[in-house]
Amino acid sequence: MRIASLALLIASAALLVGCQSKVQRPACPAGHVCLEYGNEVEPLTLDPQTANLTAEGRVIGDLIMGLTTEAPDGAPMPGMATAWAASPDGLTWTFHLRDAKWSDGVAVTADDFVYAYRRILDPKTASIYAYLVTILKNGQAANDGKAPLSAVGARAIDPHTLELTLEHPAPYLPQIVMHQSFYPVPKHVVEKLGDAWVTPGNYVSNGAYKLTAWKLGDRVQVDKNPNFFDAAHVCVDRINYYPTTDVVSAERRVQRGELDLNTTFQSNRLQRIKQVMPGYARPALTLATTYLSFNTRNVAPLKDIRVRRALSEAIDRDFITAKLQRAGQTPAYSFVPPGVANFAYGAQTAWARESFVQRQIEAKALLAQAGYSAIQPLKLEIKAASATETLLLMEAIQADWRAIGVEATIQQNEGQIAFAAYRNRDFQVGAMAWYADFNDPLTFLGLLKSDTGAQNYGDYKNPAYDALLAEADHEPDAGRRATMLSRAEQTMLDDEGMVPVAVVVSRSLVNPKITGWVDNPLNIHRARWLCETRLVSRFPSSPASGEGSDELRNR
Repeated sequence: MRIASLALLIASAALLVGCQSKVQRPACPAGHVCLEYGNEVEPLTLDPQTANLTAEGRVIGDLIMGLTTEAPDGAPMPGMATAWAASPDGLTWTFHLRDAKWSDGVAVTADDFVYAYRRILDPKTASIYAYLVTILKNGQAANDGKAPLSAVGARAIDPHTLELTLEHPAPYLPQIVMHQSFYPVPKHVVEKLGDAWVTPGNYVSNGAYKLTAWKLGDRVQVDKNPNFFDAAHVCVDRINYYPTTDVVSAERRVQRGELDLNTTFQSNRLQRIKQVMPGYARPALTLATTYLSFNTRNVAPLKDIRVRRALSEAIDRDFITAKLQRAGQTPAYSFVPPGVANFAYGAQTAWARESFVQRQIEAKALLAQAGYSAIQPLKLEIKAASATETLLLMEAIQADWRAIGVEATIQQNEGQIAFAAYRNRDFQVGAMAWYADFNDPLTFLGLLKSDTGAQNYGDYKNPAYDALLAEADHEPDAGRRATMLSRAEQTMLDDEGMVPVAVVVSRSLVNPKITGWVDNPLNIHRARWLCETRLVSRFPSSPASGEGSDELRNR
C-alpha cells in the first residue's frame, strides 16, 4: 500500500511539474511575429513629457520618434528629421522633417514639436525632465514662469521645417533630441483630451508601434503602426511589455520561453545563466553609474560634509563589484562613467587611492568629530526600490556602515513609489542608478546643477559648480570644455555631493532566436530593429543600411 501510494505521489508530482513547466504565452495572431518583453517595472505613464524611468522610456521610444532616433548601435540617425544644419555660431539649428503621419493618419508637422516643447516647459506640466529642454532660448525663464511659452526658441517655419534657437552652442544636440523629452506629441489630440490622451483608444503615436492595450499589473500591448514611414521594414507585429520586478522569476520565464527577453538579470547569477542558458546573457558596459543620494534638505546629519564623506568612504566598492555582483561592474569613485564622449577624465573622490582599511579608520574619526559614537550612533534609513539586486547592494552597504558604528535600516518600496519619494524628498538616503540620456558628460553633471529640480535628489548646490557648467556651455573649444567639465566634477566630488558606488553593466537576457539586438553604451534597443532568426529572410534590408542610415551618411 505504501509503495502504491508512493508511486501515485510521484506520478502526481510529475503531472504537477509538467503543468508548471508548460509555457504560458498569449495567443499570437496567425502569420504574426509576437515579442514577449520583460521590462522591469510597471510604467506610471506613457507621456513622453512626464515620464521618468528607463522602463517607461523603452515603451515610449517604440511608440514615438523624435527628430533623431537610435540606430541599432545607439548612435543618432535621422528620425522625423531627414537632415539638419547649424548656424556658424551654433545657436540656430534647422531641421527638415520627412513626410510622416500619426497613427490616426494626421500629418506630423513642425508645429507638433513646438507644441511639445512649450508643453514640457510649462510649469503646470511639472515635468521632471524640463531641465533638458531649457537648452532652448528662454526655456529656463518659461519654466520658471518668468517668460511666456511663446518666447521659447522653437519655431515652425513651415509644416516640414523646424527651427530651434539655443541658449548656448550645443554640438551634441543631435544626441539630446533623441531623448523622450524632445519627442513631439499630437497637438490635435492633446489639446482635445488633455492628460487622457495617453490611454488606450486615445493614444496617438508616430513611431513603429501604436498602443492597443494596457492592463495594469499585467502588460502593455503595442501593435505595428501601419502609418509608420518605415513600417515595411518592421518585423515584429506585436509586443507585450511585462513588469518583471522579480528578476529570478523573470529569468525562469525566459528560460521556459514565456518571455523572449528581459532587460535585466541578477548579476551574481551570470555564471549559472551561462551554463543553463548559453547565449542568452548579454552583459555589456554601459554609460551608467549606481549611486546614493543624501537628503541634505531635510536630514540634518547629512548636511555635514564629514558625515557624508565618512559614509561614502566606508563603502567597500571592491567587494560589492568583484564578490557580490560579479558581472563586470567596476568600483566608481566618480560620477561620469568610462566611455562618455567629450570629457577629460581624472576627477575622483579625494580618498579614492586610500586602502579600504585606511578609509574605515578615517570614516570613524570623521563621525567622532561630527559628534557620533557608540553611545550616540548615527541612525539612518536607506530607501530603495524593491529589486533583489538592489537589496543585495543595500545590505552590503548597511554592513559596511555598521562596521563604522552607523545603524542603518532598509526600506523597500515598489520602484515608482520609491522614486516618487525621492522627488518629494521623502527619504534620508536614496539608492538609484543614472543611465546616460545622451552621450555627453552633461547628462551626468547637469543632474546636480542647483536649478535642475526634482532629479537633483540630494539638492546639491554650489555656485562654483554651476559657474563651471555655465562656462563650459559657452566654450567653443571642445578640449577646454572637456577640462572645465572635469573641474566641475572634481568640485562636486570634493563636496561629497553624491556617493558613486559602481559602474553599471547592462544585463539583458535575450533569446538567441531574436536578431537585431546590438549591445551599445546607451543600452537602448528599439524594437523596430528586432526580428526572429527564422523570419529574417522576410525582411532583406539590414537596419544598418536602410533609408535612415543612407540619409545620415549623405547629409
